[in-house]
Amino acid sequence: MDAEETKYTRVEYERRFLVSPQEDWRSAIEPYSKTFEDNYLRRGRLRLRILTDSDTGRRLIKLTKKFESDSPYFQTISRILLSPGEYELLDALEGDRLRKIRHYHIDRGRVFSIDVFEGELEGLILCETEAEGLEELMSIQPPPYARHEVTADPFFTGGNLCRTSRADLLGKLAAFAMPTRVPEPPGG
Repeated sequence: MDAEETKYTRVEYERRFLVSPQEDWRSAIEPYSKTFEDNYLRRGRLRLRILTDSDTGRRLIKLTKKFESDSPYFQTISRILLSPGEYELLDALEGDRLRKIRHYHIDRGRVFSIDVFEGELEGLILCETEAEGLEELMSIQPPPYARHEVTADPFFTGGNLCRTSRADLLGKLAAFAMPTRVPEPPGG
């Protein structure tokens, strides 16, 4: 486990960008990825997450809470690691699910995460990056494939996306002049 995984509570400084599916971001990514399987528990701000590494198959199970913030650029986040049994117990609670594959790109010495969503959100690609503080965060120059900053738009938060319909997603992407011919999810 790295130090980031063992921190219980910290302030997360983060920016998010919308990526067009037609942009060439795939040629820039690292050879590994992580699968995120999230369950946003209803009637609260708790998220269950299973992270699976593509290269090792290693799984990490977390319970996370992001606290409300006056700024979209930072939030206090708390997390605890769970056993499979603890996960099973909490996963039985009512919640909304979200699944994405996270790829990584190092640009000018900074790590950018590229999230490719699945299911109802297929076709949505978000890029995010973190910093140690607000001044550093705001000075970040995003990579060329990061077209529109959406950090301040609550639509693009996980807690909202897990409840977003396909029609709402397509409408939102159209507002950004993003391609509207997004592939239908399997079985849809």
